[in-house]
Amino acid sequence: MKKCLLIVIAACTVNRMYAQSPVIIQRDAEIASMVSEVSADSMKNNIVRLVSFGTRNTLSSTTNPQRGIGAARNWILSRFKSFTAASGGRFTVAFDTSTYKPDGKRIDSTVVLTNVVGALKGTDPNDHRIFVISGHMDNMRSSVMDRTGIAPGANDDGSGTAAVMECARIMSRHKFPATIIFVAVCGEEQGLLGAGFMAANAKRNKWHIEAVLNNDIMGSNNSNETNIINNTRVRVFSEGLPAFELNEQKAAAIRAMGLENDGPSRQLARYVKEVGERYVDNLEVVMIYRPDRFLRGGDHLPYQQQGYAAVRITEMNENFNHQHQDVRVENGVQYGDLPEFMDYEYLRKNTAMNLSNLANLAKSPQAPQDVNIAVVALSNSTELSWRAPAGKVAGYYILMRETTSPVWQKKIFTADTKIKLPYSKDNYFFAVQSVSAAGNEGLPVVPTVSRKR
Repeated sequence: MKKCLLIVIAACTVNRMYAQSPVIIQRDAEIASMVSEVSADSMKNNIVRLVSFGTRNTLSSTTNPQRGIGAARNWILSRFKSFTAASGGRFTVAFDTSTYKPDGKRIDSTVVLTNVVGALKGTDPNDHRIFVISGHMDNMRSSVMDRTGIAPGANDDGSGTAAVMECARIMSRHKFPATIIFVAVCGEEQGLLGAGFMAANAKRNKWHIEAVLNNDIMGSNNSNETNIINNTRVRVFSEGLPAFELNEQKAAAIRAMGLENDGPSRQLARYVKEVGERYVDNLEVVMIYRPDRFLRGGDHLPYQQQGYAAVRITEMNENFNHQHQDVRVENGVQYGDLPEFMDYEYLRKNTAMNLSNLANLAKSPQAPQDVNIAVVALSNSTELSWRAPAGKVAGYYILMRETTSPVWQKKIFTADTKIKLPYSKDNYFFAVQSVSAAGNEGLPVVPTVSRKR
């Protein structure tokens, strides 16, 4: 059992060289308790209920009380509402609607798209950060326009929707300084419409979204063709360079610093890996250096396009016989996204990985401001400085990794807002993250170059 994470940390005094001593980063007891509550049976029941609606195609009935996307979203709303009492009024639920006209592609009639949104309001009135977890409730058969045929959608994306609901069920009973939004979106199969509407609305209303965890196809353990069966690895997809406002000047700065692999979404992916593996046993979080899979796209992409850090979480081994397929048997092969192909223990682990990250982020202090690395002379040391954020902060971790390493390799603690390290800035990447008294780390901030000490 992984009881803790061993990382090299040193207590630092500014402008001094010092010896480093290893300490243990423990799991936060509250987060560990929440992780232990994630239930495979609870999510299985939710997926079976989602499948019972026959189809959740975005173009299907919105008025039939038993079948179609309307019945499904009403049921999700009712489940969210059942969590409000235990939250002490902090968890609120609403429909988020938008209207789309026929586009000659994936919409052939006017449709009202409805996302189901649960918001767990943060307890710190001065902390405006928002963390989002999403999955899409809609699904499809072989034809995205088929609104009447049976479309179970157990894994795509009943799994992501069930993960969102399970996280909301558990986390709504706890308090966090920052706000968490749980959303089951619609219109994903029609072109990421529900997420696109929500991301654009967030940008327009200046929501301070710091991270989006999009869960899509995360509950099956085997692949067709290769026949690999494994429920100990999960993928997190992230873009390297930020899609938003990557103008020539910013691109030049990225090239000059060698930061092609350090965009906000890639930093989030590293964070997801570290924290997820800290709290969930027998699960490896595998970072994929791509925004998404070939020929596919998910609901994290609209957030990236609006400038937010967002990643996609997806099972390691996809089975394409069980995605976007009419339910049928051909040549002895069962096609269709049926619940019997789910691995609910795997889904439990992947959901627990989401929950641990959301909780650690929402409990963390706000990010350090104006993080700089001094570049004023040739030297074999590194000087970093920053401003303290608003709110409580116990200190900061200086993160280090070799330029060829995909993950942060060393953490150094300081309570100050500047530090001089006996490591060459030419040989390492650095970042700074705030840390709470309980050890909850925020997202890393990569320094910008300063010509002053």
